[in-house]
Amino acid sequence: MDQLNLFGDQKRDKENLNDSVTDIKEARKEIAKLKKEIRYHSDLYYNNDSPEISDYEYDMLMNRLKDLEIRFPSLLTKNSPTQIIGGTVGSSFKEVKHEVPMQSLQDVFSYDDVEDFVQKIIKEYGKDTEFVVETKIDGLSVSLEYVNGKLVRGSTRGNGNVGEDVTENLKMLEEIKEELNKDITIEVRGEVYLRREQFDKLNEELSKNHKPLLANPRNAAAGTLRQLDPNLVKSRKLSIFVFNIQKVDDIKISKHSEGLSLCKNYGIKTIEYSKVCIGVREVLNAIEEIGKKRDQLPYDIDGAVVKVNDLALRETMGRTSKVPKWAVAYKYPPEERETKLLDIKVQVGRTGQITPMAIVVPVKIAGSIISKTTLHNFDYIKEKDIRIGDTVKIKKAGDVIPEVVSVVKEKRDGTERKYDIPKYCPVCGELLEKSEDEVALRCLNSECEAQTYRAIVHFVSRECMDVEGMGETIVDTLISEGYIKDVADIYYLKYDDVKLLDRYAEKSARNLINAIENTKQNSLDKLIFGLGIRHIGKKASKVLSESFDSIYDIQKASYEEILALEDFGPKMAEAVVKFMNKSKTKEIIEKLEKANVNLKGNKKELNSNKLEGLTIVITGSFDNYTRDEIVNIIEVNGGKSSNTISKKTNILIAGENAGSKLEKAKKNDVRIISLDDFLKEFNL
Repeated sequence: MDQLNLFGDQKRDKENLNDSVTDIKEARKEIAKLKKEIRYHSDLYYNNDSPEISDYEYDMLMNRLKDLEIRFPSLLTKNSPTQIIGGTVGSSFKEVKHEVPMQSLQDVFSYDDVEDFVQKIIKEYGKDTEFVVETKIDGLSVSLEYVNGKLVRGSTRGNGNVGEDVTENLKMLEEIKEELNKDITIEVRGEVYLRREQFDKLNEELSKNHKPLLANPRNAAAGTLRQLDPNLVKSRKLSIFVFNIQKVDDIKISKHSEGLSLCKNYGIKTIEYSKVCIGVREVLNAIEEIGKKRDQLPYDIDGAVVKVNDLALRETMGRTSKVPKWAVAYKYPPEERETKLLDIKVQVGRTGQITPMAIVVPVKIAGSIISKTTLHNFDYIKEKDIRIGDTVKIKKAGDVIPEVVSVVKEKRDGTERKYDIPKYCPVCGELLEKSEDEVALRCLNSECEAQTYRAIVHFVSRECMDVEGMGETIVDTLISEGYIKDVADIYYLKYDDVKLLDRYAEKSARNLINAIENTKQNSLDKLIFGLGIRHIGKKASKVLSESFDSIYDIQKASYEEILALEDFGPKMAEAVVKFMNKSKTKEIIEKLEKANVNLKGNKKELNSNKLEGLTIVITGSFDNYTRDEIVNIIEVNGGKSSNTISKKTNILIAGENAGSKLEKAKKNDVRIISLDDFLKEFNL
């Protein structure tokens, strides 16, 4: 597909960000919402390797935030997601402080943006300035350190300044040499990735063994590299491309392109596509050339990097706290393809929500064969006037399920037919219902087999109870054979039950029973999240588990008690009370207790009641305490820690570089105090 045509659609998306927000109060409210959403998705992407939205959708959120911060500079803070790198360091690995920061890149989304970047540099440093255009590999960024030609350490990027020591895992990659062709001391930066073919093989093997499938190559690579078992890393056959020299001793290099050649000579595997360009036209041609190769590459890329070639010039240009000023990453727009919509089917989610799916003539997008796409909801079908038999345009934005974006109405021939919204659940036949405040239709029959299936799949997933080896296939089989009807039945499965299932080996059956047994002592927040209460995610589940002594105390809690919990709103409180009072929920909890599943909360033991009734917010940085340590001091002494200033806030503890919370506290007459004075006053 013509890259320039695709670019035009993306440019329109970007222009749509510039709406009519002119009031600073509106901007402040939207910025706060964007920050919260971006941090949530950033944590999923960088730290959990399990994103819920596509790279493109994430980029658009970030772009919106940047746009508002430019228009309202007084709202820009040092801790904004636009100013910091999203990753953190996991507790399973040793910390590594990067001598040379592993920064992110400034993303751009149009050829105009690339042209502006190149022209600005040419204007300031001369028309003969060289640029290098390279493929941007979609993987996990790592650093490799060699001393006298021997690999001594490998680490992840982390937050850019501190990463994770994953040396033993990186040694499992065949493409990483433990000893170079020359006794040189050098640090290089590369991207660990998984080839598409290897990704497909892994999923095929996981499916055969009834294990959860990997979401996409990028997450698979990142998740594998963070495994504690190097042998597992070796078995998955990860790959690497090195794209930069971070530092090198006793050798003078004047250009980035020379550095890549040097790496090749030493036996280091470098990026496959790297082209030196002069002028805007050559840079754009190189970007377009990479774009045309995207489908044919055996690995995923998510853009093209444009960087200044001269290393001395890079030093002159410098960097911000997050990105270098001498490079940008052009992000390719989501690919679109035309295909025929053959039918519209519906599926029932774990909460009973009915979601329409478009069945289409299979078409290849971004390296995947697509045969079905989401239609979001029934209002979306009506709004887009989508009919069975239509020629439609679909796009795949990153690694999520593709979506129908438009109908090619000029290709209609009269045979197309309008879709009738279902009145009854396609699985159990129950009458569907729709509440006033929702777009979605729902099946409210708790005994519906489709809900049971999705509820159990959610319950055993990694983020919930994490029953290893219990994937969708085995759940479906166990339900079909009548062994399980709800999540609690999992704990009553017997070895002989599983062993009798079709194609299930004795060893696999024993492993599954052991895996189920191992989850009985999981913390209560995992169980609560696994139960699938509407509006209650991981964070809210944790708050519930830390606020009550047991799940039975949550059952007894009133709407007002739940509403008073940190970050709980009316809908969340109502959903918890309603769920906990269902007869089916009570039945499940009783069965879980009889099976010796942990139902005790993670409520912190109080040291005192000195802060009882006080809601305290923290802002800024502190020399001798981490933020988590201060939160713990507040909570174990009976206080409530909150992230936002509100009418309920009693005290703001302000440290160095206090941000917008300080100003908001002043406006709301909230008491402001230093950490030292706070600790002295309450004798903590």
